[in-house]
Amino acid sequence: MGRGWLQIWVFGVITVLHALAILIFTQGFLLTRTELPYYSHCSDVSQSPCLFNTSGSSSDSDSDSVSDAYLNQTHHSCWTKPAVGRVVIIVLDALRFDFVAPSMIFEEPKPWMDRLQVLQELASQKASSARIFRAIADPPTTSLQRLKALTTGGLPTFIDVGNSFGAPAIVEDNLIHQLVQNGKRVLMMGDDTWMQLFPHHFKRSYPYPSFNVKDLHTVDNGCIDHLLPSLYQDDWDVLIAHFLGVDHAGHIFGVDSIQMIEKLEQYNVVLQKVIEVLESQSGPGGLHENTFLLVMGDHGQTINGDHGGGSSEEVETSIFAMSFKKPLSMLESDLGTSFCELNLDGNNISISSIQQLDFAVTISALLGIPFPFGSIGHVNPELYALAAGMGDFEGNVENCQSQSKLHEWIQGYTNVLCINSWQVKRYLDVYSASSVIGFSSEDLLHITDLYAQAVEKWSHTTKNLLLYKHESSNSVLPALKRQIDVYSNFLANVAELARSKWTEFNLMMMSIGFSIMLVAVLIHILAIKWVKNQYGISFSSSGESETSFGLLFSCFVVVIRACSFLSNSYILEEGKVASFLLATSGVAKLHHSPMKKKMLLEVVAFLLLITICRFTIELGLSKQALGSEVLNVHPSWMLRIEPVWMFVTELVPILALIFLAFLQYKVIYSGYSAGIEKCVIVGTNLSYMLLALHWASESNILNLSWVLEGVGRNCIPQIIYAIGFGQLLLLMCGRLVHKEKSLDCKKSLVTKTVAMLSAWSSTIILLGKHGSLVSVAAIIGGYCIIKSDIIKRNAKNEGSGNLIFDPLPVTQWSLLSVCLFFCTGHWCAFDGLRYGAAFIGFDEFILVRQAILLTIDTFGFSLILPVFGLPLIVAFQHLFIQTEKGKHVMFARLTLVYMIYGLIMATTVTATLICVTIQRRHLMVWGLFAPKFVFDVVGLIVMDVLVCLASLYYLGQADNDTLQDRISE
Repeated sequence: MGRGWLQIWVFGVITVLHALAILIFTQGFLLTRTELPYYSHCSDVSQSPCLFNTSGSSSDSDSDSVSDAYLNQTHHSCWTKPAVGRVVIIVLDALRFDFVAPSMIFEEPKPWMDRLQVLQELASQKASSARIFRAIADPPTTSLQRLKALTTGGLPTFIDVGNSFGAPAIVEDNLIHQLVQNGKRVLMMGDDTWMQLFPHHFKRSYPYPSFNVKDLHTVDNGCIDHLLPSLYQDDWDVLIAHFLGVDHAGHIFGVDSIQMIEKLEQYNVVLQKVIEVLESQSGPGGLHENTFLLVMGDHGQTINGDHGGGSSEEVETSIFAMSFKKPLSMLESDLGTSFCELNLDGNNISISSIQQLDFAVTISALLGIPFPFGSIGHVNPELYALAAGMGDFEGNVENCQSQSKLHEWIQGYTNVLCINSWQVKRYLDVYSASSVIGFSSEDLLHITDLYAQAVEKWSHTTKNLLLYKHESSNSVLPALKRQIDVYSNFLANVAELARSKWTEFNLMMMSIGFSIMLVAVLIHILAIKWVKNQYGISFSSSGESETSFGLLFSCFVVVIRACSFLSNSYILEEGKVASFLLATSGVAKLHHSPMKKKMLLEVVAFLLLITICRFTIELGLSKQALGSEVLNVHPSWMLRIEPVWMFVTELVPILALIFLAFLQYKVIYSGYSAGIEKCVIVGTNLSYMLLALHWASESNILNLSWVLEGVGRNCIPQIIYAIGFGQLLLLMCGRLVHKEKSLDCKKSLVTKTVAMLSAWSSTIILLGKHGSLVSVAAIIGGYCIIKSDIIKRNAKNEGSGNLIFDPLPVTQWSLLSVCLFFCTGHWCAFDGLRYGAAFIGFDEFILVRQAILLTIDTFGFSLILPVFGLPLIVAFQHLFIQTEKGKHVMFARLTLVYMIYGLIMATTVTATLICVTIQRRHLMVWGLFAPKFVFDVVGLIVMDVLVCLASLYYLGQADNDTLQDRISE
């Protein structure tokens, strides 16, 4: 086996080790919580210490007399007495809290506020039967996790984020399962994710495809078509309508957009019609006499329309609840958390707060079905009271009947919390016994003590109820409220414990994975040393030392960046850190160079480019819609130049595309290309022309849509994809059968590199926002890195022997790729993925195809182009520096370039493993550290695969070339 193939095998072995290390480490770090195969049943409640069981008999012979009107059970009831007969759940995906709450409670009104006026008016005018809740979700805030958490009553597990595009059916106990098992008929319409989660549960369903984020209307129109007619039918008990327009409008256009406002206004009209229908049939004997309406979001969204992380904009959503039964009384406000504000009409609107964790158990209690076995939620007092018709009691009830109703309700709610607490304690006991690790003994002891105190106090409370059953309710109300506080404290402690220690971290698996990663890094280092020794290459110009300024500074930069991952603040500012280190490397190279004057132009241009990148990262130019950040900072003069600015933002990318085509043209006629490579470059220029036409046809200013009338907006992107795939296939096949004879190895390497970059570029530019501008930035940055290195090597007269290798350009190349990742509007969080890119050229969703496009968009400028462009560092050094050695040294340098580039990334990923291990109990572990871990390890595997492919493409014939070269020498 020749050396070229041996080096390729080394890359393959390192890739396998990385994959094995990541797989094992992930098994220890991102384990989902153990899903128990147990389900709640009506008969289970007989094991609880609460006042009644399913048969209606009391656990105490005398307790039948305790609030008989509430506690006597019929054969229709189960754990609790049903408070409502029917529930309408309207889910508005990505419903921000400020979409529903009145603008008066926020510091600065925004255009998207006060659009759902029907909800605000009802919450103001009918405070005893309608209320707005601030609902707090637990990250990650992707739709799958939220729906799963809403129905199971448990916390979302991070690893499920990967299933968001192919949700598996929920196998653990959940709200929908309990509804079906207890005879409730469920009707679903809208987002087809519900069908994936619950494939056989709905009596009727009208699912619509949900993954085409460019489609704002199909799902919503389908819901509207079936929702209003269904409200007149009596063949359902729970109706779920899941609208998606707001979520898709946010992803594509952002929150501050006309499309978002139009969607909210459309929802306002729909909700008004729904409420009119429900109210019209809510009279005595009416179809909706005992119906409960919930209008809610599954999560929020950022100003850019993204979600998945743990920011306040993403986790804060809203629930509007309305009961259509006649209010009986008012519930004392100190049982919940609420505050009141004035709306635009000067009326009070009370805003309450609820955890989404409490949703499943609260709805179960309202409908009188068993609570999901794995739920750790808390039956919310205000939502429960609202459904029971006990709206907003102020504490000064004088009417004896109202007092009796209040006493009855609080007594019943206390018993519901008793069942709630017993169910949660039962789950914790079974979970700890069934799970491999479970909770620590100290935590379990603390929870057990709290529950024992609650049970003991409940025993005293029931005795007091029996003792004072014929006396005034005022004597037992304080005791009931104290009992509610004890149960609420127990449930709050359980939720806090679960949030802090839910995931089972298997430190043994994490240690094994980390050890394998260290072995891979060691092999990487030994392979670099082996290549150096085989070809007599040194990192230093002096023979006395193996170290040099470039090596030391490269190690320093890599270590500093790796250590920054230990801080959540530096992870948030990773793009700025990379740009700072990149700028520092440019200044340091200039300071260290003996030819500062000749390098001055390149370094100044390099620093200017980094400054622009830094500004782009901070402003989020590729993610912000026009009129959000920039126009808010300088509204007085920016509004006047808005037409000019719009014209520039649409024209400049096309001009950059023309510049790229010009560079391709120069390559074709410069003698660097011939044969297959020339055809590939010509094909790329054709793709650029099509791309410019596509952008022009979608422009609001140029208004050239008529040019492609009748062709379809997906036609050009699909042609570009086909050309790009054909180019890659042609290059790889040509590499197997074609051998260069007319060009020397240096020019051949340039030709192959430019051809490969050209083949990828059209697709990456099409998918990436402002892709042509980023491409120009990448070319300028790469040119500055290569040119300054050539000037420095010529100044030190390193070309004569050609045995010196400086790792600093490779380090700068790596940092530049990191900057490009953030410049394209990405960041290491799931809301940093540009899902819309996966649907450019396609309307329907196919998992593999959309996953490939999303991967290309995410890693195109940060991995694909940098990895395949690395040979330019070596090729131009050999072109512009006088050499005495042959092509075998050039191939050795190319191998070193790839090994050092891979080592840099492997080192940073190793630092990420250390980081998440140390910070596994950090408050932001799932909102920040775990997404960073996922992006880094996926990026490492993608980089390894690309390096192996690049090695086959560039080094596959290295053995034959090297043999011919040595014969000629």
